[in-house]
Formats: sequence, C-alpha cells, structure tokens
Amino acid sequence: MHNEIKSVQPLLDSNGYLANPGFAKKMFWEYKRADIKASKFKIKEWDYYLINNDEFGIAFTIADNSYLGFISVSVLDFKNKSYETFSKMKLFPMGKLNMPETSLKGDVLYKDKSINLKFENRGTKRVISCKIPNFKGGKTLDCVIDLTKEPEESMVIATPFAKNKKAFYFNQKINCMRADGIVEYGDNKIVFNDAFAVLDWGRGVWTYDNTWFWGTASGKINNKQFGFNIGYGFGDLSNATENMIFYDGNAHKFDKIEFHISKNGKKHDFMKEWKITSNDNRMNLTFTPILDRFDKISLLLLVSEQHQVFGNFNGYVILDNGTKLEIKNLLGSSEVVHNRW
Repeated sequence: MHNEIKSVQPLLDSNGYLANPGFAKKMFWEYKRADIKASKFKIKEWDYYLINNDEFGIAFTIADNSYLGFISVSVLDFKNKSYETFSKMKLFPMGKLNMPETSLKGDVLYKDKSINLKFENRGTKRVISCKIPNFKGGKTLDCVIDLTKEPEESMVIATPFAKNKKAFYFNQKINCMRADGIVEYGDNKIVFNDAFAVLDWGRGVWTYDNTWFWGTASGKINNKQFGFNIGYGFGDLSNATENMIFYDGNAHKFDKIEFHISKNGKKHDFMKEWKITSNDNRMNLTFTPILDRFDKISLLLLVSEQHQVFGNFNGYVILDNGTKLEIKNLLGSSEVVHNRW
C-alpha cells in the first residue's frame, strides 16, 4: 500500500533522510534546504509552468541545479507544429537563485540584460511576467499571465532513491489552474482567455544518471476542471507513485502506469501514436503527437536529453468512486527525459 501523508511534518530527519516517504494531496511536508546532508552540488530546485489552450502554449523554467542554473522560455504553436525557445545557463548558482522552500508562498526572479522573468505568488493568484528583448531573430517577447482558481488538491510526492538514502525526489504538480493573459511576441499577440496551467514544483537531491517519463494534461469534462498527472522513473516508487486524476478540484489516486512508445530500431519514435495504461485498469489512453519539443545539452559530464511531446489524449479514466470519464481530444504533453547531472 502507498503511504498517504495527511498532516504537516518535516520532510527530512536529523540525518538528512526522508522522514516519512509517500504521497499527499496537499503540501504537508516542510522542506528546508539547510536540513540536507548530501553534497550541495547534488541539490536540484526548479519551478516550471506550462500555459496552454488548443492552439498555443508557453513554458517557463527557472532552475537552480547547484552547479548549473537554467532559465528557459518556449513559445509553442500547435497549429503550425513549431516552437521557439530562449534559454540561458548560469554557472554555479549554488542556491543563489533563492528558490522558495514551499510552493505555498514566495516569489522566484531571474533578471539580467537578456531576460526579466518573475513568478509571483500573491496568495489568491500566481502571476508570471516575462520580458525578453531579443527572443529569436530580434523579436521581443513581453507577457503577463494570471493564474487563478487553484484546485484544493494536487499531487505531492516525496520518495528516496534506492542507490543513495540521502537522495530524494520532492515534487508537487498543480494541474487545472485557470490562465488569463497576453503574450506579445514580435508582431504577434497570443491571448490566453480561460486557458489552463500546470506548475511542476520540484526540490531534491538526485543521483547522477536517471531517465523519467512524465505526462500531464488539464482541461474540462462535463464543464468541470479535469486533469491528470502521471509519471515514473523518479527514484524508488515503493512507497508511492505520483499518478493522480483531478476532477472538480479533487484528486483521485491510482497505482502504476506505463508508456508504450513505438520504436524505430532501438530508438523511440516519439511522433508515432503512444499508448498509456495503468496496472489497475483505471487509465487507458491513446496519445496522438503534434509537436516534439526536443532539447539536448552536452557539457562534459553533464548530459540532458529531453523529448517533451505535445498532443491529444483520447480514452478513459476511472475515479475513486468508479465513475468512468471519457476523454476526447484533450491537449497535453508526454515526455521522456534522460539526465546525467
């Protein structure tokens, strides 16, 4: 059985180990960077937001991975199956990006001559603002996006890594937030009106070589907020998985899932149709790709290869009470990432 956390408690014990691994539907664990006993070079802290409607998306990342900081903004055009990305790396931030120790409060800011990116938490809403004077080809990107109607429940997980007891994956995914705002991009203007947003909020200590699978989507079914978070490969999942369905503000936990991805020889063919199934038969989806947001970084011992594929989900999910929900052309993403970091 997976261990559900239902009360506020410290994340780490006095030895730097996870005090109580498991999952939660709210942010009950209290993370403190100073409690970490592992090497400071192994600490990973990031905030990632994705905002999308059926035609466009925009993704923002601010990450402090100790020896390497990463700031990124991607504009996604699902109609034309294209994307453009601005990214910047900063050597050895080592905590200087001041990532908040909780998702419940605190702001994140990165600013230099090339970009001004801010994630603000104002309590009743989150505000993302960004200005990049030279995004691509001399284009300026300027945006302000409000995120509201944050659901009562979300996915929170704290799990160790089998190879290192002081390594851990602590993560919250907040699906189904409402997004409203404007992105001015060169001569173009993208308007998000009653669009959707997800926050991937992560803190932890990671081992060197990992491959993970992650899928997310937010939208509406029966005129109610609906979404899901699925994934595996994030450490030792014997105490919990992060697989949840979200419907009308409530989280429904289910067990294990698997991504069935076509292969061309030994390599995945990410643009062919995927199948996603759960071992308890509560999720059965077909994922039809539209766009592969591919990125690869190779810096000596640091390697990161990411395929974040956007597309449409069709199929069904089953809630905790047995209710079956049909999913039709729900836009979302599925990714496979391999990191040696």
